[in-house]
Amino acid sequence: MAIKLRIPKNEDGVGGGTARAWLPGDPVLRAALVVFLIVAVSVTVVFSYFYIKYDRIIDRRFRTPVFSNSAKIYALPRTVRGGEKINGKEIAAQLRRAGYSDKEGQSRLGSFHQAKDGIEIIPGPESYHSPEPAQITIHDGQVERITSNGTELSAYELEPQLVTALFDAEQRSKRQVVKYNEIPRVMVDAVLSIEDRRFFEHSGVNFLRMAEAAWIDVVRQRHEQGGSTLTMQLSRGFFLTPEKTVKRKLTEMMIAEEMEQKFSKQQIFEFYANWVDLGQRGSFAISGVAEASRAYFNKDLKDITLPEAALLAGIIQRPSYLSPYRHPERALERRNLVLDSMVETHALTREEADRAKAAPLKLAPPNVEASDAPYFVDMVRDTLINKFSEHEFNDQSYRVYTTLDPDLQKAAAQGVETGIKLVDEQVKKLRTKRVKIGKKFETKLLPGPQAQVALVAIDPHTGAVLALVGGRDYGFSQLNHALAKRPTGSIFKPFVYATAMNSALDGSPSVITPASTVQDAPSTFAYGDQIYEPRNYKEEYHGDVTLRYALAMSLNNATVKLAEEVGYDKVAELAKSAGITSVKATPAMALGSYDATPFDMAGAYTSFANDGMRLSPILVNSVRSAKGDVVANFSTDKRGVLDPRIAYVMTNMMEGVVNNGLGFSAVRGRGFTAPAAGKTGSSHDGWFAGYTSNLLCIVWVGYDDYSDLRLSGAQTAAPIWTEFMKKAAALPQYSGMKPFSQPTGVVDVQLDKTTNRLATPACPDDYVAAFVAGTEPRETCDQQGGVAGFFSRVFGLGGTKVLPPPTSQAATQQEADSSKDDSSKKKKGIFGKIAGIFRDDKSSAPASKPPAESGDPAPH
Repeated sequence: MAIKLRIPKNEDGVGGGTARAWLPGDPVLRAALVVFLIVAVSVTVVFSYFYIKYDRIIDRRFRTPVFSNSAKIYALPRTVRGGEKINGKEIAAQLRRAGYSDKEGQSRLGSFHQAKDGIEIIPGPESYHSPEPAQITIHDGQVERITSNGTELSAYELEPQLVTALFDAEQRSKRQVVKYNEIPRVMVDAVLSIEDRRFFEHSGVNFLRMAEAAWIDVVRQRHEQGGSTLTMQLSRGFFLTPEKTVKRKLTEMMIAEEMEQKFSKQQIFEFYANWVDLGQRGSFAISGVAEASRAYFNKDLKDITLPEAALLAGIIQRPSYLSPYRHPERALERRNLVLDSMVETHALTREEADRAKAAPLKLAPPNVEASDAPYFVDMVRDTLINKFSEHEFNDQSYRVYTTLDPDLQKAAAQGVETGIKLVDEQVKKLRTKRVKIGKKFETKLLPGPQAQVALVAIDPHTGAVLALVGGRDYGFSQLNHALAKRPTGSIFKPFVYATAMNSALDGSPSVITPASTVQDAPSTFAYGDQIYEPRNYKEEYHGDVTLRYALAMSLNNATVKLAEEVGYDKVAELAKSAGITSVKATPAMALGSYDATPFDMAGAYTSFANDGMRLSPILVNSVRSAKGDVVANFSTDKRGVLDPRIAYVMTNMMEGVVNNGLGFSAVRGRGFTAPAAGKTGSSHDGWFAGYTSNLLCIVWVGYDDYSDLRLSGAQTAAPIWTEFMKKAAALPQYSGMKPFSQPTGVVDVQLDKTTNRLATPACPDDYVAAFVAGTEPRETCDQQGGVAGFFSRVFGLGGTKVLPPPTSQAATQQEADSSKDDSSKKKKGIFGKIAGIFRDDKSSAPASKPPAESGDPAPH
């Protein structure tokens, strides 16, 4: 059945259209309304699109931890020893810096309790150490006793200090993440007073402040203050580019409003406090207030004072412009403005603000190298990324326990800083020339590259790298010169002499000892179809010399001659076993013409410093999980290179370099008195390799473009080595630099300086040298046929003249002069020779000015 519907009509008789019923009759108004509706719908659609888009972006950004977990790098544990001079406050400060608390249960790393007579240490479940507590008893500022569960200990390791986080490859920033309730109230008040006073009232955008800022910009015709809230700053930093456009500003406001809906005010402030940029330290950006507290004041955020909090809050605006290190006046003015703002927000009274204003800027020393060890951290990262994935390391918050000693690293930084200034002065002097301009002469400083430097310090008995400097300024150049391959120069020579000393044990028909002689004269060496003609420094030659003297004075021709006698292949084999892999069995090898890095040479020299056992340098001891469980342990590779007796004889010979030879001026002359052995070296660069009973250090100085430094190792690298070692010797853990331990099978004998035979009362001018037992000289100095022997020594009749080790510059110069020209000796006659004897006696006293380097030119 069909159903009919009757549609009512309007007054005009037209069927009632619902769309027209509510539209205005005026066509203009009708059109405007339609346009408004279209725009409204479009805006709604666009807004909804972007709202959903950024909602998803925010969710994705905050789905995982806001600030990625990162592996942390820790230094070598500080060891407290019985009898050490240290007080309880110093130990407590070390423990606090490591994360311990003075209240039990507050830190999972551990806690401590101070008493009048010492300190009790209780490691926590996440400590590097076992959980057994220890008691350190201190009396009159000295450790009297260390016990653990009733057992007496000779030493105790404190919790390792945090060096830095293991940074992401693309983001070189340092950050310590803190919770909102871990941020002191004074820090919160300081930030809000200067950055966002209505933070806890607005919904993400402070329209009133934006309008005020816009009005000031218009009236004063310049931009004086921003209208961004903390939430807007965070939105810009997390999601947007820094471009200044209307679109970006609107997007920033939208994201800020969305974040306010998703998170509490406390959470947003926490994000901000951990994110905000607070300047630069070396190549690392300082991110967050907790890291800034450590960087600027060397203290935990919880210990920050009112003036310090105001300073950090103040530099948020322009960290570089307001840097308290570069612009202290600006920083101080800005800090005081923050304090005034805190009075206005009723966070402080006027009296409290005035007291805080009176406080001076107290900043931690801005020594990037000392605290950050950036080149060392780079090497640790490269070492670990080769073994573990970066994602795994950071996500699991692994702890990397390294070999770095912060105290020694600071000494290395200071030694380099002091020593490189001396190098710069010498370079400036070389480049200052009188230049003719027109008819006049003017003094001008010629352009040239800046000298670079590397220092590697290791424990010679464990291989642990204790300090490392890879360049003079990490912020300027991240090239790690400790890993740069350069010709080693004369620091290679000890491997030639060690090969010769091996003849005492390898069954060679002729045994070579430190008292054996070699000719130092202009020579031509044939190797295959090539000719090699080395030359001594200043073309000075000494005739027949002992090996001990040749090494001490770094005589080039004598060294190549010795390498030829013992066999180039044997020298190369020994050097390769010590870790100098680039060498080839050629005459040029004897003078260090082949490349190695300072890091390589540190490992190679352990062959001498560690009883003949070569240790590969290591940077990491252990990797552990966030809970302290061991993930991986690391150890050095050991390889026997020399017999302990040969290693000691070589050490004894290299003591001669420091005490009587080319190293005297730079080491003893600069005030380092502990027993030490070493070797100067010069190629195009300057080197010094030296060690004590407990510390081995290699220093290199040179130009990145491989141009000739034109300065010797004794003038450049050795003074840096000495400055570092003096500072190291002042530290309790390295102060025990003892005489080198002599192994069984080595004997010390007194030799006459003139004949290099056993000294007797008839030959009182003597020196002591070490020999493998059974190879020492047997004849005495007067054992040449009574009176005839006496006259042969006086008049130089018979036998070969052998030059003794130098004891002063005067003696060294006299020996150089006397061996330079044989014809001049003949002209002097008998009385001249007798007078020469008395001159020798007179000049044998220690000189105030040590011998200048005379044997380290660039290898030919």
